[in-house]
Amino acid sequence: MIRVMVVDDSVFMRKMITKMLEKEKDIEVIATAKNGKEAIDLNIKMKPDVITLDIEMPQINGLEALKEIMATRPTKVIMLSSLTTEGAKETIKSLELGAFDFLSKPDGKSISLNIEKVEADLLELVRTAFYVNEKLLISSPKKIIKEKLGEKILEKTSFTKILEKKAFSEMPEKIIAIGISTGGPKALQTILPNIPKDINAGILIVQHMPPKFTKSLADRLNELCAIGVKEAEEGDEIRKGFAYVAPGDYHIEVKQTSNNKKVITLNKNPTSQGHRPSADIMFDSVKKNYSPNEIISVIMTGMGKDGARAIKEIRDYGGKTIGQSEKTCVVYGMPRVAQEYGGLDYVVDLEEIPNQIVKLLK
Repeated sequence: MIRVMVVDDSVFMRKMITKMLEKEKDIEVIATAKNGKEAIDLNIKMKPDVITLDIEMPQINGLEALKEIMATRPTKVIMLSSLTTEGAKETIKSLELGAFDFLSKPDGKSISLNIEKVEADLLELVRTAFYVNEKLLISSPKKIIKEKLGEKILEKTSFTKILEKKAFSEMPEKIIAIGISTGGPKALQTILPNIPKDINAGILIVQHMPPKFTKSLADRLNELCAIGVKEAEEGDEIRKGFAYVAPGDYHIEVKQTSNNKKVITLNKNPTSQGHRPSADIMFDSVKKNYSPNEIISVIMTGMGKDGARAIKEIRDYGGKTIGQSEKTCVVYGMPRVAQEYGGLDYVVDLEEIPNQIVKLLK
């Protein structure tokens, strides 16, 4: 039985979430709380397996409560986030602090329109979170590349200033394509800051997230990394030393221009494996536009099997492929299926992925 605590300052939301969960025979709501202070106290007293936690609450808000929960009795927390720019920023912060994942919180006007999807997503997250090792959620990112390769991390400048540097205006010889989902934001904060600023490759990233959240994620990564990171836009030239995060609800693909430049194109074609953006779609596009020795594809923590089919085809094509190890994945889904398909050349721990990429680029 999965024991859940529901935390929200709205009586309506507490009742709605409780009703969704208690329909299921394997889930029991053992407590509810109307603010962060109650949540902190009840987490210690009731010892839930999973907590659903609202962000905007009186007295102690969700972020402050999350910090205390992870410090006093770490458990798996699913944040309920508003679909606003500010809500997206706070959600990215919550994932840094150790939240398992988040669910976009519908407002009162739209709840009746997407109640079935909200319920299905919530149940999947609760059941998946139950089996996660909370130690993976609170572990601190480690700096690997700069220590092992003597790479000096320069003081971060603005993305615009980096873009103006001549060295970064050159088109890359190679491409790194990363597919990632649940547990991804924190994993990306572990590997991308350890990518050297002078890497001879562009980086494409599919992180399963809704619109607005991908922009906040890209902005946060740009603050942390020596390379430039941005949410991808239609027509962006793929430059070395830059990572481009697919915007929520858009597939990201590569096309070649008449003057042989590689640029990003975005579309709202049908979902693949239920996802848009899709790692499969991105990997397919990379395979079409790059030669085998120019491709490094990486598949990381996440539920489901998005990317597994296409990364196998990249390996068959002759590109190099990397999968994140089971022991370092928050959810060992996408890399597991890729391994089962025979799609991985290398399986490495999260902290070693930057090193493996650098080795393959030599």
